[in-house]
Amino acid sequence: MKKTNSEWAKTLEPEQFLILREEGTEMPGSSDLNDEKRKGSYHCVGCDQKLFSSEMKYDSGSGWPSFFQSFENVFETKTDHLQGYPRTEYHCIKCGGHHGHIFDDGPKPTGKRYCNNGKVLTFKEEK
Repeated sequence: MKKTNSEWAKTLEPEQFLILREEGTEMPGSSDLNDEKRKGSYHCVGCDQKLFSSEMKYDSGSGWPSFFQSFENVFETKTDHLQGYPRTEYHCIKCGGHHGHIFDDGPKPTGKRYCNNGKVLTFKEEK
């Protein structure tokens, strides 16, 4: 999915654009999805790719929606050093949008924490 930055800017809110297209980060605790408890799925705001299910979500206490795994083949990763140490950053494989970072401090069974910016997710309740 290829769009210019001006095309993205027309379809995303300014903070969504900053996160998804410029690899920004929302303030911790700023997403309503932190407290989302209903059954359903989480999708990329840029392209509607289904990324996580509610069964993959847990409360990490980090201030961002966190998941111990994602659906298969929905992300590509790269290493960033913006904090002075290497971190694994992940992007939607369909639109290239930045979602967050993967850490090794999550719960079993994976031990992973997908720390996702909630403002670049949409939640779809299971019917």
